[in-house]
Amino acid sequence: MNQFLSPVDMAIILGSIALVILVGLRVGRRRSNTARGYFLAGNQMPWYVIGTAFVATGISSEQMVGTIGITYQYGLGIANWEWFLAPTYLLPLVFFIPIYLKNRVTTVPGFLAARFGPAVGVLYAGILLFIYVFVYLVTVLYSGSLAFAQITGWNFEAVVFLTALIVGIYSIKGGLISVMWTDAVQCLLLTGGGVLMFLVALAKLPGGLLGGWRAMELASPERMHLYQPPDHPMAPFLGMLVAVFGMFTFYQVGNQTMIQRMLAARSTWDGLMGLVMASFLGFLRPLVTCFLGLVVYYWIHVLHQAPPLPDKDLAFTFALEHLAPTWGVRGIVLAGFIAAVMSTMSALSNSVATLFATDFYQPFINRNASDRRMVVVGQLAAVLALAIAACVAPVVGKLGGIFQFFQTAMTYIACPFMATVMMGILWKRVNYAAGIFGFAGGLIIQIIMAVLFSGAIPGLPRLHFFYIGFLAQIPIVIGIVIISLLTPPPDPEKIKHLVWSLDLLKNYDAGHPRPWYQQIKFWWALFVLGQVLIYIRFW
Repeated sequence: MNQFLSPVDMAIILGSIALVILVGLRVGRRRSNTARGYFLAGNQMPWYVIGTAFVATGISSEQMVGTIGITYQYGLGIANWEWFLAPTYLLPLVFFIPIYLKNRVTTVPGFLAARFGPAVGVLYAGILLFIYVFVYLVTVLYSGSLAFAQITGWNFEAVVFLTALIVGIYSIKGGLISVMWTDAVQCLLLTGGGVLMFLVALAKLPGGLLGGWRAMELASPERMHLYQPPDHPMAPFLGMLVAVFGMFTFYQVGNQTMIQRMLAARSTWDGLMGLVMASFLGFLRPLVTCFLGLVVYYWIHVLHQAPPLPDKDLAFTFALEHLAPTWGVRGIVLAGFIAAVMSTMSALSNSVATLFATDFYQPFINRNASDRRMVVVGQLAAVLALAIAACVAPVVGKLGGIFQFFQTAMTYIACPFMATVMMGILWKRVNYAAGIFGFAGGLIIQIIMAVLFSGAIPGLPRLHFFYIGFLAQIPIVIGIVIISLLTPPPDPEKIKHLVWSLDLLKNYDAGHPRPWYQQIKFWWALFVLGQVLIYIRFW
C-alpha cells in the first residue's frame, strides 16, 4: 500500500464506497417494475434528491482535476465556469423543464421526434449514445482511475474494472432511483471533501483562513478577478454571455444524463425547485473544483515552497500530498473524488439504458415490448456500455488526441441543438424540414464556422469556440425561418402541447397555491441576489 494513505484514510475510502453500494441496493428495492419506474424512478423524485443528484452528476473526476489545474494556470476567472449559473439556469427554468414535464418526456430524442419528426430524434439519440459510450464513459473512467491509481499506488487496470463493477452493482439493478439516491450521498461526499480540502489548504497560508485569501489577492491581483477580457483564452466574460444560448444551456437541457434527473420529478414544482437547489449548491462548487488551484499557485509561485509544476493537471495531487494533514483529510477528499467518478458513470450508464431501450429498441425492434422486456434490454445495454468503457479505458493514453477531438465535437453539437429546439418550442410554424435543416445543416454550418475561425485562414481571426458557436447560430436560425415559411406548416393539433406558452409558468404547480417560502420565484430571486453580490465582490 502506498504510504501516502494512512489506515484512517483507507477506512474512510472503503467505508464511503460501502455506504454508496448499500444505499443504492436498498433504495433500488423500492422501484416499480414498470419501464418508467426503472428509467425515470416512477416520477417520484423529490426536489432535494433532484438538486443534489444534479450537482453530483455535473461534477466528474476529470473536471475536478482539470479545472483545479486550469485555475492554477489562469486564476479566479475560471470560477465563471461554476458560478455563471443565473443566466445558465434561467432558460431551463422558464422554458425547458416546464414543457418537458408537462409532456412526461422520457428522453430528449423522444421529445425531438414528437416535435419535429422521427429522423431528428433518431439522429440525436445515435449521437448521444456514441458520445456516452465511447467518449464520456471511457474518459471519466480513464481519468478517474488513472488519478486514483497514481495517488494510491494501486494497479491502474484493477482500479478500472473494480470501479466499473461497483457502479454496475447498484445502478444496473436499481435503475434511476438507485442512481439518484446514491448521487445524493455522493454529492455530500464530494462537496464536503472538496470544501474541507480547500479550507485546510488555505489555513496553511500566512494569515490562515481569514488572511490567506487576502494574501492571495494582494500577491496577484490580476489573477483574482471574475471578469476577463473578450480575448481571454479560457474564460472570456463576453464569451460566457453568448454561451448561455449555446453550450451552457445545452449541457442542462440537451444532455440526457443531466436532464433525466428533472424528468424523474414527482411534480413540475419539484423539478423546478430541484434546479433552484442545485443553483444554491453551485455557490460551493468553485470551492470544490477551482479554488484549490489558487492556493497551489500561491504556495509555489509566491511562497516558493516547491518548484513550478511541469503539468498544471498535477495541482490536485500536489495539494493532497503537500497541503493536506495526515488525520484523514486525504481519505475524505479521495472519497469525494471517487464519488465524482461513480456518480457520473452511473448517470451515464443509466442514460445509455434509457436511450437504447426507449429510442431504438421499442420503436424499431419491438414496438409491443412489455415493461419487463424494456427494463431487461436497458440493463443489458448498460452492462455492455460499462464493459466497453472498462476494456477501452486502459488504452486511452495510447490514442493521443482523439478523445479531445470528440469532446470538442460535442461542444459543436450544442449550438445547432439549441438554435433548433428554441425555435421549435417558441414558434409553432417550425416544421419537420426546418428541424432536419437545424440539426443536419446546422452541424455543417458549425463545422464551416469552426474552420473559418480556427486561425488557419489568412485574414480571419482565431476565435474562442464560444464565439464560433454563437456566430453559427445566426445563419442556422435564419435558415430555420426561411425553410419553415417556404414549406407546409406542421399540424397545429399535433404540436400545440409541444410549444411553450406563458400558462406553463402560471400553472406550474397545477393551480395549488403554496406559501411564500415554497414559491419558486422567491428562492430564485434570493439566488440571483447572491449571484449579484458575488460578482460585485470578485468582479
